[in-house]
Amino acid sequence: MHTKKTYTTLEMMLWTRYETISFILIITAWVAAYYFLDLYWLQIPWAPISLIGTAVAFIIGFQNNAAYDRIWEARKIWGGIVNTSRTFGMSIQDMITNEYAQNTLDKKELDKEIKTLTYRHIGWMTALRHAMRQPKQWETTANHKTNKEWGHRPPEVDSSLEKDIKPYVSDIDFEYIMSKSNKQTALLYLQSHHLRALKEKGVVWEFSFLQLEGVLEELFTLQGKSERIKNFPYPRHYATLNHLFMWIFVLLLPLALVPQFAEIGVILAETKPFIGDLFVWFSIPFYVIVAWIFHTMERIGRTGENPFEGTANDVPISTISRGIEIDLRQNLGEDLSEIPVQFPVSHHTQF
Repeated sequence: MHTKKTYTTLEMMLWTRYETISFILIITAWVAAYYFLDLYWLQIPWAPISLIGTAVAFIIGFQNNAAYDRIWEARKIWGGIVNTSRTFGMSIQDMITNEYAQNTLDKKELDKEIKTLTYRHIGWMTALRHAMRQPKQWETTANHKTNKEWGHRPPEVDSSLEKDIKPYVSDIDFEYIMSKSNKQTALLYLQSHHLRALKEKGVVWEFSFLQLEGVLEELFTLQGKSERIKNFPYPRHYATLNHLFMWIFVLLLPLALVPQFAEIGVILAETKPFIGDLFVWFSIPFYVIVAWIFHTMERIGRTGENPFEGTANDVPISTISRGIEIDLRQNLGEDLSEIPVQFPVSHHTQF
């Protein structure tokens, strides 16, 4: 997610420069044809253009609101993962004790159980963020040439789940996890089985076991919500038609705008012949501004449809996951040199 409050004007202009050039070419061709070929008959009234523009503005507003809702829901989900992860890390440290144990364990053995559960939870977050970064066929924003040129690449693109999850689980767990299609679900099952085994040994009190199972249930809920956003896209008929309607409006707009400026030029020609003759060319900047606003707002909506795709405006799940890992491992008492650093910020962007 972009760490600045807003894009600078320069960044926004660079982000949309190819479309802006297209708008300049479109309106320049219309004005040139109108001016040099005397195509004064080629025009339509403002009324239908206004109706189309109003409809397009409404549907763009609807799309932007829906896209923002998806981004905000995704951010709340991962905010819940942050809080629940910290709760889980705190709980296992205080609930895995010898107080009710049938055969007491020494501190080293207790610490090993706590570390295994903590590391497996980090593995769960790793599996979840990798699953959220898996490309879907409707996720095309990152493929746009102006998005590619910024070099925005989430860390999951340059790594693999196998490599990233291996340090956090045992070899037996690794084989079990990799044999399942939903690896993050498999990890939560392993967590539950582990807690049950500790409960049967008396290392985890029965009431504590129920509380920890409740935390795992909450993690399942948050995982399911995250997967729902990832696997159910913004309805494609809305997204596709919205893009089409925007371009229909942009292409029809010169038919009303250019004649309007030409009429003003005729009036000006009575007192200022030179300005009046060339006034139709002033429609170019006005058209570019209007077309740029409609297109940019529509593109912003498209960019926000998939909050886990890995573009600059998406939820920074990699940064969130790594931040939780750092917190959990620091609270295990690990040396700072052994804990991985936060993912770097690229072009003011977190991933």
